[in-house]
Parts: sequence; structure tokens; C-alpha cells
Amino acid sequence: MVLPRFVRPKEGDGESSPNLFVANCGPAVGLSYDTIASVFSSFGEVIGVYAADESGARVIISFLESTSAHSAFKALNGQPCPPLGGRSLHIRHSILQPPSSRVNDSVPVSLIASDLNIPGLYLFHDFISAKEEEELLQAVDNRPWKSLSKRRVQHYGYEFCYDTRNVDPKQHLGALPSFVSFILKRVSSFPNINDPADLDLDQLTVNEYPPGVGLSPHIDTHSAFKGLIFSLSLAGPCVMEFRRYTAGSWALKTEVKVENPDSCTELSRKAIYLPPRSMLFLSGEARYAWHHYIPHHKIDKVKETAIRRGSRRVSFTFRKVRTGPCQCEFPQYCDSQG
Repeated sequence: MVLPRFVRPKEGDGESSPNLFVANCGPAVGLSYDTIASVFSSFGEVIGVYAADESGARVIISFLESTSAHSAFKALNGQPCPPLGGRSLHIRHSILQPPSSRVNDSVPVSLIASDLNIPGLYLFHDFISAKEEEELLQAVDNRPWKSLSKRRVQHYGYEFCYDTRNVDPKQHLGALPSFVSFILKRVSSFPNINDPADLDLDQLTVNEYPPGVGLSPHIDTHSAFKGLIFSLSLAGPCVMEFRRYTAGSWALKTEVKVENPDSCTELSRKAIYLPPRSMLFLSGEARYAWHHYIPHHKIDKVKETAIRRGSRRVSFTFRKVRTGPCQCEFPQYCDSQG
């Protein structure tokens, strides 16, 4: 089933739309779609509640009438909603995207990072052995998972908050687990690392993706993490796409992940194949200015070959929590620089 896609309306067009984009609302924050529909139906007939992205904390609510959407917007935007656990909702109008305006999904897929010509992006094949991969998977499977709307996660060091797209540096969960010690030792020998202090990695997010589940386009929040990101792929392959937006709402200073990334046509798109046991390293421009994205596919096309994703893909993403403002060279993408 292909869900409708929605985009931010042009200025002045929103009030005529029967659709609302609602943040801080969804299964990831303990609110079922039925509960959400029940609350919003007090403003008029609701014909659908959809996931706005893969976070589980943002939804699209479609009313039969635009007047109902406008009434709900006026009553609930920025206000605590007692029937929804007292959560403050962040709402804007949204419109259905015409199919003809979607970007062509055909992007050539590279096998090596240098082909992409993105400064600061590196890919190391066979970073770990098959035996080490098996041991890492066994280690995380012996620990509790947290379920999001479409995938499962584990957090170490600091918990990543999907509502705020940030971490609380005062809430330290403890040292990273001992089963990743050999990984930390190996990355310490990586080339092109200007400040060795950035290698004091203290946050790990483990993601488990079932077949067909990907990741919405985003830049990891600048104020949350420092300049190096390491992501190890296990169990299954995928294609990761990188996007550099040059105009429109996608150039805002935020970790952008919203209704439909393809609504902006002024962008550069490049893709790379991530095989199991490979380590992706993002720094500089690749980390701060390019959105990374995993398409929601079960089969990826790589060099004219169809590659089916495995029964699961697990990623280990290592980062260093930032304790002060970001002062990167990409202020147009930076939430610390205004």
C-alpha cells in the first residue's frame, strides 16, 4: 500500500487544505492513530491519519472539509491537549502532493565513496569479520530493544530523543558497552581526523531495520553531536542516498525530516551501496551539509543488478555528544548559528 504524500503549502494556500501536519503526536509518544482520529474528529469528519515520516512522532490528519482542519489548527496548535496526554501539539497546514511533481528515484549507485566526490565521506569495506559481526548481533539481541513505529533501537551512553532530535548531556547512561571496544580502537586509526578529541565517542545508537524499512532524509542535529559520525552496517545491505538541498524549506537550520523531501527539486543526489560489515565515516561537509537517506525499498538496484535486502539490517552509529554550541562552516544548516 502506498500512502499519500504531503508537502508544506505555498504561503496563503494552507487554509484551503483539509490536511494538517501534527508534530509531537503518534505511536512513538504513546498515541495510537485511533486515539488521534477520535480527538481530532471533534472538529469534523476525519478521513485518515497517516505517518508523516518514519519517526512515529509526526502525523498527517486528513479531514473531509478544510474548515474542520482550520478549526483544529486554531484550537490546538501550540496548546496542551488533555485528551492526548497533555502533549503540546505543533501543527501546520499541509497539502497533497501531485504525483507528477515527484522526483525521479533513479540515482546511480556507487560502490566506493570517492566516486561520490563528497568531501568528508569515506566507506571502509570489511571493517569487521563475519565472526565479529555474528558476535555483535548476538550481543545486542541479548539486550532489550525499544520499538519505534517501524524499527527497533537501543541507545548507549546517551539516549537520543526523537521528539526533540537531540540528547540531554546531563542524562548519562554510562560507558559504551564492552562489546564495541574493539570498534572504538579501530576507528582511532582512521585517516583525515583533524582533532583526536573528537574520537572520544560516547554515544551509540543501534537500529534494526526490517525488510523495506529505511530512514527519512536528515542531517544529524549539529547542536547534539560533534563533527564525526561512524556507522557500521551489519546483517544486511542497503543503499544510502545523500542529498544537498540548495533552496526551499529543506535548507532551514534544523534536522530536516518532514512531510516529503522530494518536494524540493533544487538538490544534488548521490547514492552509495553499503554492504554488511562496512563502516561509513562522515565528517566535515558530508556530516554537516548533506542529508543522508535510506529509501524504503525491499530491493535495491546497484549497477544494473537487483539486490534484495536481508531479513534484517542492523546499524551501529557512534557519535560524540556536543556540550557547547556548534561553530561549523555550514551555518545555513546549523541550529546553533542564527
